Amino acid sequence: MWLALREIARSKGRFALLGGAIGLLVFLNLFQQALLNGLVTDFIGAVENQNSPVLVFSEQARKNVEGSFLSQDQADAIAAVEGVADTALIGQNTFTVLAGGDDADAVLFGYELGGLGEPTALVEGTLPQGANLAVATEADADAGFGIGDEITILADGGPVITVVGLASESRWAVTPTLFVSYETFEAAQLAVNPGSEVVLPSLVAVQPDDGTDLDALTDAIDASVPGTEALTNQEAIDGNPAVVNTSQSFNIILTLGFVVVLVVVAFFFLILTVQKARPLTLLRAVGAPRAFLVRNLVIQIVLVMAAGIAAGLVLTFLAVVTAPVGDVAISVRPSTAISTVLTLFVLALIAGIASIRRVLRIDPIDATVDAA
Repeated sequence: MWLALREIARSKGRFALLGGAIGLLVFLNLFQQALLNGLVTDFIGAVENQNSPVLVFSEQARKNVEGSFLSQDQADAIAAVEGVADTALIGQNTFTVLAGGDDADAVLFGYELGGLGEPTALVEGTLPQGANLAVATEADADAGFGIGDEITILADGGPVITVVGLASESRWAVTPTLFVSYETFEAAQLAVNPGSEVVLPSLVAVQPDDGTDLDALTDAIDASVPGTEALTNQEAIDGNPAVVNTSQSFNIILTLGFVVVLVVVAFFFLILTVQKARPLTLLRAVGAPRAFLVRNLVIQIVLVMAAGIAAGLVLTFLAVVTAPVGDVAISVRPSTAISTVLTLFVLALIAGIASIRRVLRIDPIDATVDAA
């Protein structure tokens, strides 16, 4: 280990450059993951943080809540499927509203109060106990969606909704979101569509019987009720088109970031090993075992990666705390940081294989050969 530390001390500049480069790459990787987590949460938080374990969409919607509409006959048929203990209607739509004195877009999720579809991430206030009351999203409290604020649906006869509670991480489509009674949702829909005679629910929330397998139940609903697609809550989150498209784009960038770390570490230590081939040969000639040289190389890789990762974590923390990212609330989840760090260490060790193989091929007899 002392040999590894002495070499780092003698070549501070080059090792500092490598550590800095790794730190920047770690920062970019973690910050993008934090941004992805924030975007995903703001896309689907309203579905993720509600209490229905199964949601039924119309088949044509392709897991898109905005495109899903179910008839009352379908809702009744879902309730009759074996294994279903309870059902409830959920309505969803985006409305133009007056909030905080300004026009804005807001998503309404209408659910049957006290039942399925109720928000589960309440952090302040109470759940709505009647018509024209709402739980809003905590992130939008300062934009006219705070407790006590009134939000008006901008349409003739549109209801005036009073916010009585705030929920965290419960937005939909990165838009201020209100959880209201289903009757309030119907009133808003009829106000903006005065020619409509009936308001169709977007989803049917399902509570299974105790001990019922969720996957088996969703399959049974699909088979029993034509034109529907039943999904567990997690399937609805993972299959949301916005989440899928956003995750795919970010995953390509993140993968490239990991590849760059692999290439940078591999080339740096390979070049370093080539440059010090003569000293390494002399060490082998005076009796230094291969394991000793390999161990020192691995120690250098680990130390440089540890320093770079530490710098990257600090930069990420500072960026998350101070960087302006609009309305998206970003954060680094501990599980994300841990998995990223472990992946980077593994990639660094893989990157060092070429250098390790070169060290193992060093023949002590070469020390007797005239380099000229």
